[in-house]
Amino acid sequence: MDFELNDEQRMFRRTLREFVDREIVPVAPEWERTGRYPAEIVEEFKRMGLFGITIPEEYGGLDLDRVSFALVFEEIARGWMGVAGVLGSHSLAAWMIARYGTEEQRKTLLPDLATGARRTGIALTEPGAGTDLQGIQTRAVRDGDHYVINGTKTWITNARHADPMPVLVKTSITEPAHRGMSLILVDAGTPGYTVSRDLPKLGYKGTETCEIALEDVRVPASRLLGGVEGRGMQQALSALELGRINIAARAVGVSQCAYDAALNYSRERHAFGKPISGFQAIQLKLADMATEIQAARLLTYWAAVRSEASAVNAEAAMAKYFASEVALRTTMEAMRIHGGYGYSQEFVVERLYRDAPLMAIGEGTNDVQRMVIARSLVAGEAKVGW
Repeated sequence: MDFELNDEQRMFRRTLREFVDREIVPVAPEWERTGRYPAEIVEEFKRMGLFGITIPEEYGGLDLDRVSFALVFEEIARGWMGVAGVLGSHSLAAWMIARYGTEEQRKTLLPDLATGARRTGIALTEPGAGTDLQGIQTRAVRDGDHYVINGTKTWITNARHADPMPVLVKTSITEPAHRGMSLILVDAGTPGYTVSRDLPKLGYKGTETCEIALEDVRVPASRLLGGVEGRGMQQALSALELGRINIAARAVGVSQCAYDAALNYSRERHAFGKPISGFQAIQLKLADMATEIQAARLLTYWAAVRSEASAVNAEAAMAKYFASEVALRTTMEAMRIHGGYGYSQEFVVERLYRDAPLMAIGEGTNDVQRMVIARSLVAGEAKVGW
């Protein structure tokens, strides 16, 4: 049992940390406030090969181990959670194509996805179907050697930049519903595929989050992920396990930033003749924050390691649930330690406080995570202890 990063992982984290501190931290406050798209940061992601973190080396990717995968999102979210979303959705979709795509799909798409020459995302959620993915209404009807897709998707990251965009559809109406669900890869510029609007958000700024309309979108049948209908739900849920590790790692990064800001402020801010870090009330808050953040980090890394060997439905749910709840608590406590200044946009904790709630919702709400954990325990698929 080893609770330390290996030498390669430490070096990778150092490279990420230096990049974040140099390229992201200085610009995040202004760009987040003005809604500026982080094009320059995206170019740095390309240069560093980060668009290929879940793509096998034979297709030009980095094929990172899962702890290093988590480190990417922890460190970037520490600087600006919003820009981590550019890589998040891309990495899940690229992993799905690498894992489930036909050889032709892999050869055609993965090399460009690895360099960022192409980007991708994942279109699952609909206005009337989020947690209940089996309730989606988007249909894909076979017409000769094409599918014709009609429907609406919402809360889609990378909507304007995805090429292709994997879209979860119903290719047949059957019971249970998941047996009729498939993922189809829709190329950018396909007639009928439009970004209908940008969604206004509390936080998670820096990357676009959009609604997509699909009206008589004709897609070659060769773009059915894996080439077999009825596998889409399984493919999406497998990707969401990895997505929950991604979200957990982002939550750890946000929490770490909140703690660092609170600790530094408590040392600098004086009241009644001494730094407020000298008051027991502040010390107790810092102790709670530090303990919970480290617990969330270790839980996230544990789920990441386990995911390399097997499915981690319960483990990923535990990490995502706990780490995101920690982020909610630590960002609030950081704001309290800052007092009135914590409510000001001049201090980073205000942004962290707005970013944290998304991680308790995204990749499945935390109530859903608790049900996933409980069902796995009751079924004997997961256990507590060794």
